[in-house]
Amino acid sequence: MPELVVNNLAKEYATRGEPLVVLRDVSLELSAGENVAILGPSGCGKSTLLHILGTLDEPTSGSATLQDQNPFELNEPQLAEFRNRNIGFIFQDHHLLPQLSVLENVLVPALADGSPSQEEIDRARELIERVGLSDRSDHRPAELSGGEKQRVAAARALIHKPVLLLADEPTGSLDRTNAQAMTKLLLDLQKQEKTMLMVVTHSMELASQMNKRLELGDGRLAAK
Repeated sequence: MPELVVNNLAKEYATRGEPLVVLRDVSLELSAGENVAILGPSGCGKSTLLHILGTLDEPTSGSATLQDQNPFELNEPQLAEFRNRNIGFIFQDHHLLPQLSVLENVLVPALADGSPSQEEIDRARELIERVGLSDRSDHRPAELSGGEKQRVAAARALIHKPVLLLADEPTGSLDRTNAQAMTKLLLDLQKQEKTMLMVVTHSMELASQMNKRLELGDGRLAAK
């Protein structure tokens, strides 16, 4: 039973002339435990699609439901809560807060409701251990390598056991060795958590290890 259902999604932006069409008639389904790579040239709309599915942007038309919930029907506070609880994000740039430790960065999503609970702190420590950074828990981002920062970002994305994990070029800023390690870590974590994983990438090496591969071109998705 699909948990993510996207039907005829479209996105366009107003310009002085004709609207700029970025996505048109995009449809896809994803079930728990599945993963998919979205491929395509720069500027084709991959990140726009990810932002819409992550509820950071709204579609012009069409629908996207997650566990039968249409998040775009929610008001802003409800939408923020929905996003925080159901969707995890990993970006090419880790977006760690420089003044916080590894543990504190992983706990950032838990701060939306005030102070993190002991259960959330225990969950953060468990995730840090699973990404191999137990000995770095008290370190700040400036003391970490690029690969270690992305591992922290992966742990942070999973703190609330999201239904959907979205990764935008998660290996794009890493060398080949760290990119391979990050790919393995992402797939291992996704399997353990039984979440859905969607990765936007230029890397065929990463894409080749995903269950599904789709290519975005002229605003439309097609099997790769």
